[in-house]
Amino acid sequence: MSPLDLGLASVLGNRVIVAVILADPRLHTPMYYFLGNLSSLDIFYSTVTVPKMLAGFLSGHQTISFTSCLAQLHFFHFLGSSEAMLLAVMAYDRYVAICNPLRYTLVMSPQACLLLAGVTWATGFLHALMHTVMTFQLHFCGPNHIHHFFCDIKPLLSLACSSTCINLSLLHTVTGIIGVSPFIITLLSYLFIISFLFLKVGSWESRRKAFSTCTSHLTVIAMYYGTVIFAYTRSSSGSSKGEEMIITLVYGVITPALNPLICTLRNSEVKYATRKFITRKLFPERN
Repeated sequence: MSPLDLGLASVLGNRVIVAVILADPRLHTPMYYFLGNLSSLDIFYSTVTVPKMLAGFLSGHQTISFTSCLAQLHFFHFLGSSEAMLLAVMAYDRYVAICNPLRYTLVMSPQACLLLAGVTWATGFLHALMHTVMTFQLHFCGPNHIHHFFCDIKPLLSLACSSTCINLSLLHTVTGIIGVSPFIITLLSYLFIISFLFLKVGSWESRRKAFSTCTSHLTVIAMYYGTVIFAYTRSSSGSSKGEEMIITLVYGVITPALNPLICTLRNSEVKYATRKFITRKLFPERN
């Protein structure tokens, strides 16, 4: 698939997911509230890099101003770090639903869900703002050709004439924490879920039904966390420009395009609601 196909698939697929969740009252639960947030993040995530990249392919001349470059850097890391934390929140939601179902409505109340989503988006914004401000402080006086398909931090830092030690330290520590901490929370949540299912649930059918609500989330986690942690915690000297571009392409373009497909194929409720939504839009006379 071309970048255009992936970009369109991401935007259209995630828009359908958001529309289905908003239209179907049966999906107005914490699990689908966070899924709607994930799809919203993926819509914006794809639009940060794909349109500019396609414009460069079509014109044969890829240019971007310094201000636009910083804006692209900011929104890419704002949305990316927000998504990493949101996946951890979704894992915690599954933990409470499976291991503590009697208190689920109390723990995951509408106010709590709104707070968790708000903190996720706000933390992602502040994390990206830190990198944007620190990059703006640098002095660029040499070549201005970025060896990447968008303005990511590492390629941009390699063009700076002033010292980038603080920037690289923040990248490897703060961004590493933003990536690794949610991954640990997610891992612990699923370890508790697996322990609960095998120690407290005797029926294999009950275990299968409980764990089936987690499969799509686990697939997204495997695709997203692995590439992000690998990309931003290893040293710049040990990686080639081509490897970095491929890794970024996976979690920045391919994963958002695949998320709607994963969520619909592995979730019978979303699958049914999506079919119903599409039928209602295409054949309104049947309603």
